[in-house]
Amino acid sequence: MAARLAPKTVLAHLIQRRNQTYSEIVAEFVELGGTITERHLRRLASGERAGTTPQTRRTLQRMFGKPVEELLAPYVPEQAVPQHHAGQQMVPAAATGGRITTGNEMEVLDMAASRARAFALAAQSGLGSEAMEQVYDDVRHVAKAYPQRPLPEILGQLVETQDLVFALLESRQRPEHLRQLYFLGGVTGGLLAKASHDLGNPHAALTQARTAFLCADNADHHGLRAWVRGLQSLVSYWAGNPHDSVRYAQLGAGYAEQANSTTSVWLPVSEARAWAALGNPEATRAALERAEDAWDNVQNDDLDEMGGLCTFGRNRQLYYAADALAWLPGEGEQAERYSRQAVDAYADQNHPEWAFGDAAGSHAAMAISRIATGELDGAADAIAPVLELPTERRINGVVHSARRVHSALRQSGRADDARELQEEIETFTRTPMQTLNR
Repeated sequence: MAARLAPKTVLAHLIQRRNQTYSEIVAEFVELGGTITERHLRRLASGERAGTTPQTRRTLQRMFGKPVEELLAPYVPEQAVPQHHAGQQMVPAAATGGRITTGNEMEVLDMAASRARAFALAAQSGLGSEAMEQVYDDVRHVAKAYPQRPLPEILGQLVETQDLVFALLESRQRPEHLRQLYFLGGVTGGLLAKASHDLGNPHAALTQARTAFLCADNADHHGLRAWVRGLQSLVSYWAGNPHDSVRYAQLGAGYAEQANSTTSVWLPVSEARAWAALGNPEATRAALERAEDAWDNVQNDDLDEMGGLCTFGRNRQLYYAADALAWLPGEGEQAERYSRQAVDAYADQNHPEWAFGDAAGSHAAMAISRIATGELDGAADAIAPVLELPTERRINGVVHSARRVHSALRQSGRADDARELQEEIETFTRTPMQTLNR
């Protein structure tokens, strides 16, 4: 009998000591409420991949009784860790004697749903209609939650969902399901592009977007192609590359025209604010007009039906227009009007289109428009809700919007009168979301 390969990580060693196959470990993992593919587990054990989600870390620690950092460390024989006794059962920390600790009910329910989903997918040799609907539901859930919940709460689920979709694409599937899976791969890639951008990593964002566009091509989905171009335009805009932002918006225009989805509004209004950042009022106004005219032909497609970040509504159009016009000195009155409408539109946090990032951007645009007219007290009132956002909601775009307000104050000629407000903004921007867990 051939000797087994020497384990590269503590995790690989423990798996060998348990004398179980990787598929058996995955089954036990699922029993404990986690979701993981055999491919992912093998890559963790081999040391090829170190990134894990909070749920995966918790479940691995329950299974092996060690922190993930120790499990993924290189294995040294002299430091081998004893195996679990055969038949030893690990139980979720939230459950003791059949009782659930108060406050953990939703986590336990999420674990149970994750286990049921994994079982349903693993129980079929090829995806059936029920399993395909489950994958759709997973992606739809994250897309809707993304604009409204802090990124740390959903990032783990988003990464796991993308890993699941890619694993399904890499296995044998029925031809009729391949296009659907590529579509979902494009959506999850686009959401992770936005997540990378929100964490201030434009390089990772554009990498995810390129893969998402590849998936959109394989799905042959015009609306998805246009949506990814919109994300690339967004990332470039906030990264300080307005020319690239214009280019991506224009590259997606043809796809949006064929799709007639809400991307046909998003792309020109994205182009408008990039032109405004370049100081071109004529091109800005022309793009804003194209965005408004596009509503006449909009017909929601299956990407729009995902909701959340996958569709573009009137509220976001108001915010983008206000953000664009706030760049232009001669458009103060229009900027004030659009920003007031946008702030009002985002006042109701129960509205399906509510998004904390766009709401914050609308307040920042209002503050800039008021600074332009000398209303410093009004500007302070407008930006106040933004400066109260907790760290987990200080995404890249929100921090940059606050910095634009700071710059507007500096350039207004009344910086001394607004020193206190500038200091508040500086304090706010020192702790963006990307500093969490560092």
